[in-house]
Amino acid sequence: MRKKLVAIAAAFFLCLQLSAQEQPMAFTGALIYPITGAPIENGTLIVQKGKIIAIGDASLKIPENAIVTEVKGKVMMPGIIDTHSHLGGPEGGDNSAALNPDARAFDAINPTSDGFKKALAGGITTINIMPGSGHLMSGQTVYVKMREGKVMEDIIITNEKGVYGGMKMANGTNPMRGTAGFPGTRAKSAAMVRELFVKAQEYKKKLEAAAKDSTKMPERDLRLEPLVEVLNGKRIVHFHTHKENDILTAIRLSKEFGFRVVLHHVSEGWKVADEIAKANVPCSVIVIDAPGGKLEAMDYSFTTGAVLEKAGVLTAFHTDDGITDSRLLIRGAALAVKSGMSKQKALEALTIAGAKMLDLSSRIGSLEIGKDADFIILSGDPFSVYTKVEQTWVEGKKRFDLSNPADKAFAVGGYHVYSSDRAEFTHHHDDEENQ
Repeated sequence: MRKKLVAIAAAFFLCLQLSAQEQPMAFTGALIYPITGAPIENGTLIVQKGKIIAIGDASLKIPENAIVTEVKGKVMMPGIIDTHSHLGGPEGGDNSAALNPDARAFDAINPTSDGFKKALAGGITTINIMPGSGHLMSGQTVYVKMREGKVMEDIIITNEKGVYGGMKMANGTNPMRGTAGFPGTRAKSAAMVRELFVKAQEYKKKLEAAAKDSTKMPERDLRLEPLVEVLNGKRIVHFHTHKENDILTAIRLSKEFGFRVVLHHVSEGWKVADEIAKANVPCSVIVIDAPGGKLEAMDYSFTTGAVLEKAGVLTAFHTDDGITDSRLLIRGAALAVKSGMSKQKALEALTIAGAKMLDLSSRIGSLEIGKDADFIILSGDPFSVYTKVEQTWVEGKKRFDLSNPADKAFAVGGYHVYSSDRAEFTHHHDDEENQ
């Protein structure tokens, strides 16, 4: 009998929750940065069924049945997009080869990882999760929405090109191991990439011929299938690169084989900003407040964002978490502003620019009618050192609330708070205290 009552109660509360989701929600009084439009003082944002249904100033008519939340004195903006992260324990290629286009981060990520809660605490609502950069091609990335989920299918997001990820590539020192199967020089690195793309071109021709004559269908090749998507422009290449000569090599390869590319890190991008702009290639920049760690990043500069902006390059920011903590992505943009980047372009670099790089700008990246209700509520100016992320909403559902002690722990706690081994750490720590 008790189990039956519990089941009835659970069903009742579920119905209440679903009913609440059907109701429109209005957030009023905040300074709103739509990103694609001018800031709105004393603004109103109305969302329903996971979508934005209206946005405007205080004169905007609010539906009579709406749940109204007063956020006067706060700042609202779109959810932040991290174009390059390693949260969730993604794995890619292994030591069997330097080029692993068939490996999928999708198959390795733990969707229940506490690292995602850390990202939510930083206002991040969409992430491009990458395999590592120790290979020339470490595998397929995956685009993830910060929804609640137990399986990967709950959190992946498919873009307008019909894929849920890109292809991770790298050059420079990371993949130059000089061991069996790996390059030992920059020249050999580029040569190996060319060899594989030539094979992909040949495979693509066979598939096109088979479309006219099914008897010509080639044997399925899991390594070449995703590269055909790259060649067809469906799957974009996310290219780890630092030095100016490596940056230009990445551009050269993209032009030679006609694939779309986003350059990531670009520590020396400020040296070749005009060349990047001429190639019409976007850049995803990491901003670290303690430069160092590898020789090829010696000439890293805080001014990269500003220089790329001046050259007219579409620019976004990323964390490369755990190189930079996901909770600090906004701070990275603030450092770029401090070094000369405009506030507007820095806000775009956190939002709509990244959405464009993932082919997701029709859904996310700005507060516009019809787009996903992904937004954050800040305590003040986005680039003030005193500002905190107070709430993070994903598709109209509150996923982080600083006033909730459990959520706050992920915003302010140390490594053990968001580590997947948190429970084991706590248990071990308690045992030590009892000894």
